[in-house]
Amino acid sequence: MAANILIVEDETSILELIALNLQQAGFNPIRAINAEYADNIVKETVPDLIVLDWMLPGMNGIEFLKRLRGNSLTKKIPVIMLTAKSEEDNKIMGLNAGADDYLTKPFSPRELVARIKALLRGRSPELIDEPITISELNLNPQTHQVQVDDKLIKVGPTEFKLLHFFMKNTEIVFSRNQIINKIWGNNYDVDERTVDVHIKRLRKNLAEVGKNKLIHTIRGFGYKFSEK
Repeated sequence: MAANILIVEDETSILELIALNLQQAGFNPIRAINAEYADNIVKETVPDLIVLDWMLPGMNGIEFLKRLRGNSLTKKIPVIMLTAKSEEDNKIMGLNAGADDYLTKPFSPRELVARIKALLRGRSPELIDEPITISELNLNPQTHQVQVDDKLIKVGPTEFKLLHFFMKNTEIVFSRNQIINKIWGNNYDVDERTVDVHIKRLRKNLAEVGKNKLIHTIRGFGYKFSEK
């Protein structure tokens, strides 16, 4: 369940350097040498994050970013801008256009990966490949496995996203609408009943190892994940 990262960069050497480092970090890089090509890609597959160069031939990065932010399907995609422009006014212009972060060339690939993880950790924690263990329950996003000790627990893809979301946000009560926004986003027609169905499935999965009581129902509001 590696995150899809779209790289929009016309310098081939930089494009491949970024792609290599993203692959090594467990992400799935998608390459685009210009904004027009990138625009066609996002129409087919909405990426989880975009690394966008400012100085592109044809449509530049700022113009493409404004197009993304003006589309309901792409307006919430995290975007990190890359540019040789280091002046404060240029950074402000990029951020005002809708960029979530800004990195000036030359940059460290390790820093770029760290910033990508930071953005995804806040918005889509299930896409970060860092294992997490709570109350002997271990979830590994990279292998897409959930287990207690040596016993593997079978969970569906939506239940996996739910569990990871809860394990990254313990003790916090979430309404059904908040869960819908985090797990399904705005691109799907999902009602509150759907949340209840997937919570029931997840509890059934966890009951195999006696961990179903980690998910608490908060009557009249929603759910929370707690060891208490």
